[in-house]
Parts: sequence; structure tokens; C-alpha cells
Amino acid sequence: MQNPSQIWEWLKLHIKKNCKLAFLAAFIIGVLVHAPIMLSDIPNHDGLDSLYFDQNMITSGRWFLTIACGFSSYFTVPWLIGLLGMLFLALAAAALVDFLEVEQSWAVIVISGMLVAFPALASTFAYVFTLDGYMMALLFAVLSVWCVKKWKKGFVIGGVFLAFSMGIYQSYLPFAVLLSIYGVLMIFISSGTLKEKFSGILKYLYMGIIGVAGYYIILQILLKLQGKELANYQGIDGMGAGLGGGILSSVKSMYVDFFGFTFGGNVLMNNVFSTVVLALLVFATLVTVFTLCVQKKWYKSLWFYAVLVLLVVGIPVATNLIFVISPNVTYHLLMRYQWVLFPICMVAFVARYAPDKYKGASEWLLLLCSGVLAFNFVVTDQIAYSNLEKKYEKTYAYCLRLLDRIEQTEGYYPGIPVAMVGVVGDEQFPITDLTNHVTSNMIGMTGDNLLYTSTNYKLFMKAYLGATLNILPAEAMAEMYYSEEYVAMDSFPGENSIKIIDGVMYIKTENVNR
Repeated sequence: MQNPSQIWEWLKLHIKKNCKLAFLAAFIIGVLVHAPIMLSDIPNHDGLDSLYFDQNMITSGRWFLTIACGFSSYFTVPWLIGLLGMLFLALAAAALVDFLEVEQSWAVIVISGMLVAFPALASTFAYVFTLDGYMMALLFAVLSVWCVKKWKKGFVIGGVFLAFSMGIYQSYLPFAVLLSIYGVLMIFISSGTLKEKFSGILKYLYMGIIGVAGYYIILQILLKLQGKELANYQGIDGMGAGLGGGILSSVKSMYVDFFGFTFGGNVLMNNVFSTVVLALLVFATLVTVFTLCVQKKWYKSLWFYAVLVLLVVGIPVATNLIFVISPNVTYHLLMRYQWVLFPICMVAFVARYAPDKYKGASEWLLLLCSGVLAFNFVVTDQIAYSNLEKKYEKTYAYCLRLLDRIEQTEGYYPGIPVAMVGVVGDEQFPITDLTNHVTSNMIGMTGDNLLYTSTNYKLFMKAYLGATLNILPAEAMAEMYYSEEYVAMDSFPGENSIKIIDGVMYIKTENVNR
């Protein structure tokens, strides 16, 4: 292969048809579904502080994030970041269907569709400044298990991929673990000696050990070189504490959260359609398992019952391994991408192992169920994007009115010290978010405005209104906040909501009357 043409020809010959289809389906569906946010420039509260951000998040354990996000520059450019993210996710889809051994074209398309439409990705788009890096991390998580299955010594390179995935974002570790469990199950089902099966299973374990150990060693080296320590953000400074004295509490949290989010998280099952089709997928999976059990006489083997028990006990733990890495984590939707693997793996499993006499019926059932579920994800995403745009428009209008009042206040001058809390009072403004029943668990997408702190006001007005306010740090409010004078002030847009006292402009936006 001496020139690009030869490389292209080699790729066309050696890349499987299902992988090509998965890549194209994921990329095209992904771009179409997420075009509304990719073609917009809508920040969230964190995005206001990340219009340019080098992503050096080593104190959060993300030592490779700054490199992963560097390809798109460190500016928030949604279209470019979105395209790169879709490229990484499309590559992940290709590796995923190859790992799952999905051959049917319809199954490849719906699996790719579910992967790129899952609402966890929509929530990630609310934090678009880091999306391309996160999708690279997801790709590396998939490649980590794909390498184990692909090559005899693939667990080594797989471990490297896992380490770099965690170095970007640790939350995709459960994605790799769940796929590894599926890979182990396929080893059990396949023919071969007990020794061969045991050897194959150990490779997934080796990959995990190499990946986690490699991630941690590199993290400690880089922290030492930069003279930094892990921050307390999301409890990352307590990394691994879940394996210590609080292990029972961590395990309990894993189970409570797993069942709480699966059945009440308003993401997998947020209406009657998604609930019914998921129930049908579970039914089809159980029927397939039962048929294989009878055909292969598994019911006569103790290992079959041992595997069932381990699955029931282990799946919630594997899904929520984040509680081991960071026991005090605030577990939001960005960290829950692994839940999409449940319908994906059920489709892949039944499509491959359904009895021949039920093959036609099972494929129609799978296509219907997975198609409905993927479309439901798409609808959820669009509802979320619609609300996010409205949040921006309402925030822009609110800040424009507030800025005008500030500048019209007698005694105002550019650079005057400004003290404010930062929240937006909802008693003066009606709640207009109609999407909460859909977006309640989609962090970054729900609510009526983008403002939560005084810094949010400062950054929004600077970047989107071209005004620079000298907003004082929060501690400057401490003395004034409980004074009778401040309590008596109206909340904006009340007539008495802005006052200049001793050379400081006080702005009251909250609904506090003490």
C-alpha cells in the first residue's frame, strides 16, 4: 500500500459489509437527528464558561481529555465538534456490530440508530464543548472489547484503549464492562473445550486489569509532574473509596440506582410505546434463552444456573461501576450511556440465536420494537432541543431587559461594582417549560433559563450582549444579603429591584422575602 488509492481499495476489500453499513447508518442518522443543536450556538450554564477552554481536567482524572478535544480546537464550535463526535460514534457503531456479530442489514441499521439517538447523547450536546472528546472515549471503550475478541493477544491493546477511554471520561467504563459480559456469555454459548472457554474469559479480565491499572498509573504520574491533586468535584478525590469500608453502601447504591433509573428514569421507558416494546424485547430474549436451554440441555448443567445467578446479581453492579470510582458522584444522564446496550444486546442476541422456525416472526418483532424505540429516542431528543432553544431565547430576552434597566439606573457607570445572587425569580415570570415530563432527567435540557449564578449573568452578557459587568464574587454579598434593606427590595423586574448603596449596585433577582 504505497498510495491513498491502494489504501482505499484495501479498505473496501477488507472491511465487512455490516461494518460499512453501521458506519454510514450511524453517521447519517446521527447528523440528521442532532442537526438542530449542531447548527445552533446554544450554551448551557457550564458552556458559558467554556466558550474557549483547553479541557485540562487532570484534577478530575481526565488526563487525556485536553488532547481528545484538541482536534476541534478549544473553541465551542458546535458544527465541527458535532461532526467529529458523529464520526467517532459511527466508528464505534461499526466496531459494535462486528463485536456483536450482527449480520442482518435491518438489525445493523436499528442498532446504529439506537446508539446515536439515545438521549444520553442529547444531554451531552448540552455540553457540546466536550462532546467530541467524550465520543472518542466511547469509541475507545468499544474498541477495548473488540480487540479482545479480534486477536489472540488483543487484550493488551484493548487494555490500552480502555485506559485512554477512562483518561478522557471515566463514565464509559461500564459500557466496556457490559460488552465484556456479553462477550463472556457468547463464549459460554459457543462450542469449544472448557479450557478454551476459560482462556477466552480470562482475556476480558486481563484487558480490564491492564486498562484500569494503566489509567491509574498514568494519572498519578501526570498529577506528580504537574504538581496537582485530584479535586473534590463529583467525589473524584475519593477514587476507589467504594472498594473500601463503604463497599456495602456502594453496592446498595448501585442496585437502588439501577432499578430506579431503569424503570423510573423517564429515559428508557418514558411512555406506553417504549414500555411495551421493551417488554416485548425482554420476552423475545427470554424465549430465545429458554429454547437454547432446551436444545442444548443447559438445564442439566450447574454452570447454567450459576451464570444466571451471576448475571442477575452482577448486571446492576457492572452498569453502575461509577459508584466504585466515585462513591459520592451526582449521577446524571451523561454518565448513563451504557443503558442503551440493553435493547441493543437483546436485538443482537435474538437476531442471532432465535430458532429457525421462528426466524421470520422474530425478525419482524425485533425490527418493529427496535424501530419504535429508536424513533422514541429521536422524538425525545427533538423535544429536548426545542426546550433548550427556548431556554436560550428566554434568557437572552431576560438579560436584555435587565441590562437595559442596569444602564438606566441613576448613578450607573461602566465598571461599577455589582452584587447579585444570580438565580432567576419564578414568581415574576411564569414557568413556560412544557417539556419537564419528558426532559426531567436530561441534564442541561430542562428548565426555563440558562442562569444559575452571578457568574452566568456576567458571561452571558459579555458573550451574547457585548456588555461587561463588574460582578463581585459571591462573598461580597454576605454582609448585605441578610440586611433589612436588601430583603425589602423587589425582585426584578420590580421597580425597586436595583439599588446603588455605598457605591455598589445591588440587583435582586430571586424570590426571597425574609
